[in-house]
Amino acid sequence: MARPSTPNDPAPAAPGTPGTPGTPTIPGATLATSTIPTPATLVTERWELFHRWGPLALLAFGTLLSAATSAVVGMGRGEWTVAVVLVGVAVVLQVRWIGAARSRPGPSRSGTAYYFVRWGLAFTLAWLNPFFVFYAVTGYFGSERLLTRRLVPAGLFATAVTMAGAQAGGLPPHGRIGWVVFGAMLGANVGLITVFAHIANKEEERTRFQERTIDQLEAANAALQQAMDENAALHAQLLLQAREAGVADERRRLAAEIHDTIAQGLTGIIAQLQVVANTPDQELAREHLDRATALARHSLGEARRSVHNLAPVALEHDSLPKALRKTVREWGDRTGVRADFTVTGTGKPLHEEVEATLLRIVEEALSNAARHAAPTRVGVTLSYMAGEVALDVRDDGRGFDPLALPARTRTGGFGLRGMRARAERIAGALSVESESGGGTAVSARVPLVGDEH
Repeated sequence: MARPSTPNDPAPAAPGTPGTPGTPTIPGATLATSTIPTPATLVTERWELFHRWGPLALLAFGTLLSAATSAVVGMGRGEWTVAVVLVGVAVVLQVRWIGAARSRPGPSRSGTAYYFVRWGLAFTLAWLNPFFVFYAVTGYFGSERLLTRRLVPAGLFATAVTMAGAQAGGLPPHGRIGWVVFGAMLGANVGLITVFAHIANKEEERTRFQERTIDQLEAANAALQQAMDENAALHAQLLLQAREAGVADERRRLAAEIHDTIAQGLTGIIAQLQVVANTPDQELAREHLDRATALARHSLGEARRSVHNLAPVALEHDSLPKALRKTVREWGDRTGVRADFTVTGTGKPLHEEVEATLLRIVEEALSNAARHAAPTRVGVTLSYMAGEVALDVRDDGRGFDPLALPARTRTGGFGLRGMRARAERIAGALSVESESGGGTAVSARVPLVGDEH
């Protein structure tokens, strides 16, 4: 049987836990960790005051009522002498316990002895005068803080016996009616103890549930904080990787632009200068010098635009089909190779990045044909289809065996790698078909993305 709960009695906690009714509180100890006391702290401190001084106050009150009613209950001089002695013993017991309880927190043998000695004094005093029952009521309070769990029911029952005797008119009960009333009062007290004990147990379960919930919330909060820290670290790592990827992508872009502008321009300039060096015809030499000069200026402008990531000069004022037609015609004039350009489907403005990519692929394919294929005819076809744009560059040159390329250039050399990378950068694809003596066909397929401007 557990003790009944009281309106202001906090739920019991583990022995030795600071700030609970089961542990004496040293004045000022609670404020050592917090300058502003909480409501729970104030309640705990008040209960500690009651456990220390409450028995003395109730003893004094019971003594006054007993003195005032001694004639009514028929107390003689001898009974009063015994009562005075017992009251003095009770006072000494309580004063000594106040000092001893500071060093003995929680249930102990000394606490058990104190509880039952106090009950014995209260029982004897209530036997002498029922109004001493006010001192006996202290047995309902603090049973769990003084007694072990096994002895709590016995202590509460002993207190209920004392209370029932006083409520029935005094001990011992007189006659059958007195015993009946005593039994009824004892049953009522035990019933109230049981009800209050049940309420206290439910409150204790609720408190434990709240503590578990708080622990779970703290654990979840710690896990969330750890996840946030890991996410922040991952975010920083992704930013670093994105920065590095951006730098690498910019380097690849500049490398491809240099290859497609300066390298091709220098190749063309060298070809024109070789013609000048090998011809005695002054007019022909001047014509090729003019071409070399124009090609140098064009390459310089393209290099500058590449550094600033601007659209090629050919697309600055012309549409993609016009720019491709002009590029193919100028390449044919420089190389003396027949070059045809064809457009199929319904043309429409494309995103500037798509147009620049297709133009660079054509320039690189034509440059490769001039350097390696020795063709007599080249055909370039731009096809607008549903959802994509196709670009095909075919020549009837000497061709090559892709499997016979060196391992370092198995993908087709820097030029073919650059064309493939350009197509893939805009979610497209590039394929190369060639065989020795059978010519070469370069085919690019890119999404049809319109110009948003």
